[in-house]
Amino acid sequence: MILHPAVITLLLASLLTTGMVLYGSFFGLLILRRWDIRSGSELQLALERRTYLISTLVSHVLVFEIASLFLYIYTADSLHGLFVGAMCAAGTLNVNEYGYPAFLVKIAACVLAGLWLILNHADNQAPDYPLIRKKYALLLLAAPVFAAEAVLTGAFFLGLQGDVITSCCGSLFSSEGSGLSSDLAAAPVPGAMAVFAANMLFVLAAGLVFRFTGRGGLAFAVLSGLAFLVSCVSLVSFISVYFYELPTHHCPFCVLQAEYGHVGYALYAALLAGVTGGLGVGLLMPFRRIASLARAVPAIQARLAVVSLVSYALYAGLALYGILRTDFTLGLF
Repeated sequence: MILHPAVITLLLASLLTTGMVLYGSFFGLLILRRWDIRSGSELQLALERRTYLISTLVSHVLVFEIASLFLYIYTADSLHGLFVGAMCAAGTLNVNEYGYPAFLVKIAACVLAGLWLILNHADNQAPDYPLIRKKYALLLLAAPVFAAEAVLTGAFFLGLQGDVITSCCGSLFSSEGSGLSSDLAAAPVPGAMAVFAANMLFVLAAGLVFRFTGRGGLAFAVLSGLAFLVSCVSLVSFISVYFYELPTHHCPFCVLQAEYGHVGYALYAALLAGVTGGLGVGLLMPFRRIASLARAVPAIQARLAVVSLVSYALYAGLALYGILRTDFTLGLF
């Protein structure tokens, strides 16, 4: 293990988050079985007091879980100089077999954390806690993901050895190689550009329709999730290439470095906010008819739609800036 303040922070944060989520999940089992807002029993009063405290604690650790994604990639990038062959976070994550799985599971955990925070916020808008069973059921479903993230993060950092020779991003994200990263790098650029542009137009149109009419929330959520996947592919396929101005450099991590204005952090944050906001709109759609949430849920959804639209517009704007700011064209124009 490499003793680094950020590494220790991430390990402790993973343990704290997982412990709190598991504790909340066990409490959620009691909520699912025994919660009855109409009852004045001693048990019900105790559940009401404890759920407020536990929901608050879970909310705080999930906010930190989201922030830890960016700390994770920052740490991986800052450690690359310790490993022979590594030029950025891509090489660090490839030092052992747990780096990339931990990264992917952490992304899933962050999206689930965002969705739970949205559901919890909506539930707190009504005095009768109409979504309490739903939010604890979601926490139960998400608990294995948080546990897997903690295990993989621990295995990755505890397994780091400074004498390991790793691969650079040029070989990992090469269109000539094999594996998923190479397949993404080899995606046909004209087709990838067309799909990216069309998908962004569709998601922005669906978001505007929902924002001003309140209709099509599920369609907007689906398109938001699709936009996240398409944007990730596009980042490797052509967006990063324009920032590097090198036709063979497809790394999605070098854009995090100062040489490129740390633009990668803005791209990653925009994607995370865009997909979470869009999926949050869809998550809340079934609860619009609950009497105590009839006014609160549409208002929350409207704000989430705006967050998602602005985030995806920011991502598309940064991608367009990267393309237009240079004479480099990949031979397409």
